[in-house]
Amino acid sequence: MERLKRRQDFVAAARALYAAMPGMVVQMRSRGDEAPPRVGFTATKKIGNAVVRNRVKRRLRELARLQLAGQARPGHDYVLIGRAPTFARDYSDLEKDLVSALKRLHRTAQAGADKGTP
Repeated sequence: MERLKRRQDFVAAARALYAAMPGMVVQMRSRGDEAPPRVGFTATKKIGNAVVRNRVKRRLRELARLQLAGQARPGHDYVLIGRAPTFARDYSDLEKDLVSALKRLHRTAQAGADKGTP
């Protein structure tokens, strides 16, 4: 799965749909094309030092590799934002959070909502 790297892609995703879960926040933006889905990862300094932030991003990357690859829709950008509980949260709970967030976002996208948690 292709990665988001440019700041403008992250900013555009921040203005789109999102779902806040206990372990992470997932943002989803439709690009309006049929290109493969892209994914980006963010962990702010609020959650801890560099070691903690890097571990959180590694956990999110692995979740995306296993879960998002099969559920992501073509033509969409996804951003996974780590929260403080992401570091210590059980991996199976993080998987459930991601699956639940994706279901919400895809359901809301079909309903035609423009922003907000479903």
